[in-house]
Amino acid sequence: MKRMGMIFRAKANKALDRAEDPRETLDYSYQKQLELLQKVRRGVADVATSRKRLELQLNQLQGQSAKLEDQGRKALALGREDLAREALSRRAALQQQVTDLESQHQTLQGEEEKLTLAAQRLQAKVDAFRTRKETIKATYTAAQAQTRIGEAFSGISEEMGDVGMAIQRAEDKTAQLQARAGAIDELLASGALDDQSGMAKDDIAAELDRISGGTDVELELQRMKAELAGGSPQQAIEGGTTDESSQSRTPHKFDKQ
Repeated sequence: MKRMGMIFRAKANKALDRAEDPRETLDYSYQKQLELLQKVRRGVADVATSRKRLELQLNQLQGQSAKLEDQGRKALALGREDLAREALSRRAALQQQVTDLESQHQTLQGEEEKLTLAAQRLQAKVDAFRTRKETIKATYTAAQAQTRIGEAFSGISEEMGDVGMAIQRAEDKTAQLQARAGAIDELLASGALDDQSGMAKDDIAAELDRISGGTDVELELQRMKAELAGGSPQQAIEGGTTDESSQSRTPHKFDKQ
């Protein structure tokens, strides 16, 4: 099972390597970084919104505190010490809320500054990654094109390999057909195969054609000799024929034997 799992993982890894395009991987990584940067920016915006809401509450509480202080003064001026004491008590409670909100405001302001700085740094990293990504993609594309051109020139690419194999098969078939045609011609000429078309000649006809062709050659040779000797071609031919006839009639000394 371990071996099967290892083989499966190796096959899957090899298939992934073939299917993986570094340019697509870089674009995907850049997209993820942009999404993270967008989340950080939304976080900064949320913190800023909370800070602004606290500032509004602080302003409202401070206004109420100032109003209670003014009311306490007026009540004390009118001799209503009890109302003045109540106004001051309420003002003290508001002051406690103001103090708590101011503490929260400072905390949110610090978080906002941190997030803003982080967003700026992340933005710089994303911009640097984008520049590097485009450089790597351009280099990869150029290298891929150069590799394909080199493979096309050397004939080791898959497409050119298929074309080369097709050409080789065509040449092999052509050579095989030529060899077969030559062999059939030789067999027909030698009489080993019968010509079913009825145009083939037997041995006697072939021999007669050969003799006739030889006679034509001899006549042409005698004509050329006559022309060189200054005689007429017809006399040379007749003389040649007479000589051949006399030679054929001359008895040989071994005939009686």
